[in-house]
Amino acid sequence: MLRRDRGIAAAALATVILLAWGYLILMAGMPMEMAPIAGATSMPAPWSVGQAAMMLLMWALMMLAMMLPSAAPMILLYGAISRRQHPEDGSVGGRIFVFALGYLVVWLGFALVATATQWGLERAMLLSPAMATGSTVLASVIFVAAGAYQFTTLKQACLRHCRSPLEFLASHWRTGMAGAWGMGLHHGAYCVGCCWLIMGLLFVGGVMNLAWIAVLALFVLLEKTLAAGHLVGRVMGIGLVAWGTVQLVAAFV
Repeated sequence: MLRRDRGIAAAALATVILLAWGYLILMAGMPMEMAPIAGATSMPAPWSVGQAAMMLLMWALMMLAMMLPSAAPMILLYGAISRRQHPEDGSVGGRIFVFALGYLVVWLGFALVATATQWGLERAMLLSPAMATGSTVLASVIFVAAGAYQFTTLKQACLRHCRSPLEFLASHWRTGMAGAWGMGLHHGAYCVGCCWLIMGLLFVGGVMNLAWIAVLALFVLLEKTLAAGHLVGRVMGIGLVAWGTVQLVAAFV
């Protein structure tokens, strides 16, 4: 039963991840006409309800595609422990689903904030048609901020929880559906705390730049799953600060 649970959960996660990436690939091939050209003199037209919903859906699926692979070990371990504790309980599959849903709901909240941020940058005429910032200064500040955040206490605390599924589950374990939901929300909060500024780099490379999305998703996966992941994060931080500083100085020279 444990092997069956793991197989079903792993297949479901893989399917959702592939569907999300498929959507992103499809969207990347479509013309993006919502963002103004950087430096344009006319105020961009306000978003319609349909456009806002489309942007929110894009951000939500992008977060799902980028973050669910690194969350999969935690979700599968939660399912394995639940099955071992209650080998005859038929609701284990449901609790796995609720745990994963709680995790994704937190990232949906982040997607809502990211959508609002994109709207604000567009209204300020700081986005190109590729939905990347046209301001060198803003891009440099994002690089430096994202790099410096890698060394903060908050980042390291959140990363430690994300990198230690067994420790997280042991210290936050709750029973039942409500417990699964709460644990999923809790893990999602740690994950957002770990990666939110890295996600801000999407506004530098382009919100729908598939290569940029893939690079950031790979970094998140390596940082959370490799034995030397914390070192990967620190090297990334140094590189981001250095590159952002160089660009910022060049902008004023």
